[in-house]
Amino acid sequence: MTLLFDFFGDILTKKQREYFDLYHNENLSLSEIADMDGITKQGVDDILSRAESKLLTIESKTGIIGKWLSMRTGLEHAGSIARELLNRCTGDGNTAGLASELADALEELKGQV
Repeated sequence: MTLLFDFFGDILTKKQREYFDLYHNENLSLSEIADMDGITKQGVDDILSRAESKLLTIESKTGIIGKWLSMRTGLEHAGSIARELLNRCTGDGNTAGLASELADALEELKGQV
């Protein structure tokens, strides 16, 4: 849920974002949130349910997070191959240099994704 929130949280209303953050990130209970805002526990649950449903619907329609996770996994795998190639390079400075550049480039890409 927090990954969904990180990607799509801006589409939620201010109240939905606030309650989502309190519940999922701050680990407050429904009762604690309700007491803070002077509403019922059911009211908090309804707002959270609508927010979570909205986030899940967007992901199911776009698949953005699934694609992002797949890309990160692919970059991690490519990086490990590049590091293994670098470890196997002996005596060839050019090949070792290229392997090192590749490993660095993949690590930089992984940091951006």
